[in-house]
Formats: sequence, structure tokens, C-alpha cells
Amino acid sequence: MTTLPDRDRTALLVIDVQNDVVADNHDRDGVIARINTLIDKARAEDVPVVWVQHNDDELWRDSAGWQYVPELRRRDDEPLVHKSYYDSFEDTELESVLAKHRVGRLVVTGAQSDFCIRSTLQGALVRGYDALLVADAHTTEDLSKYGAPTPDLVIAHTNLYWSGQHVPGRKGGTVNTAEVVF
Repeated sequence: MTTLPDRDRTALLVIDVQNDVVADNHDRDGVIARINTLIDKARAEDVPVVWVQHNDDELWRDSAGWQYVPELRRRDDEPLVHKSYYDSFEDTELESVLAKHRVGRLVVTGAQSDFCIRSTLQGALVRGYDALLVADAHTTEDLSKYGAPTPDLVIAHTNLYWSGQHVPGRKGGTVNTAEVVF
């Protein structure tokens, strides 16, 4: 239902599943396993897998912590988008990558639920994309010592918030890994 013309394809976004980003995240191993399941399914169905990788003053490009976790393997022919802001579209090549592949619908996974995941979902909807969040394939760290809810509650709230998102001609929504249809 995207508002983008001639964008009939879906892509899987794998956002910021980097060593330092997910090191101590809630259900880290389970989330990574489910992302791997989705990557395998996307590849089997010839669905583009687009990797997004964050860097900033705290996460230096090319450092060990900046690397994707070893459990996930990007293929050389799969697009890699570098970003420095929470929204994966902001000041990146993501839009041109998606346009090249005629993508109008995104299936979103990765980290951090309350930062880059939320910002990218909202950025996608605003830019004309349908954006589906995989409810059991995103995670975040524990920031409760700063007043945030515990990670399980942040994830649950993100799923609740996004489950009913829609605007004219575009929709959000959530599904679990087993229910993803590309």
C-alpha cells in the first residue's frame, strides 16, 4: 500500500546488529537467531537484504565494536548502508538503495528498539514506505538506571506503539518471525 510509485518489492532491513551495540542487549542470542532465520528466508525468496551500520563518536568506524556480530554474515552483493543518526534514512544512501531495488515495503529488524528502530520505522512511514516491525527480532540495552523502563518493557511498548501505525496510503504493523511474509 506504499505511496511510492513502481515500488512493488519488499526488503529486509538489518539495523545495527553490531558487536558493541548488542553486547548486553535483552535476548541478544534469540534475536540474532531470529534475524538469521529471516535472512535465510529472504535470500531463498530473492528478497533484498539491506544492512545498516551505525558509527558515531562512541562507535568508531572499522573498530571491533563497530563490526556486525559474527553470527550474522552479509553477502558481498547485499547493500550496506552507513549511518550516523538514529533514522537509517537520514543523510544516507538508503533511499537510493531501496529505489534501485523497487522497494516500497520494509521488514525491520535489529537494534536499538527505542532509538534506531523507532526512528527508522517512523522515517520510513513519513517517506512513503510501508514498514513492518518484526516484534521478536529487535532488541535494546538496559537503560533503567537512567529512568527508562527495563528492556522487555521497551520492546513490548515499541511493539504496541507500532502495531497500529498507519497514515493515508501507508501502514505499519508488527508480526513475529514465524509470520513474516515477504
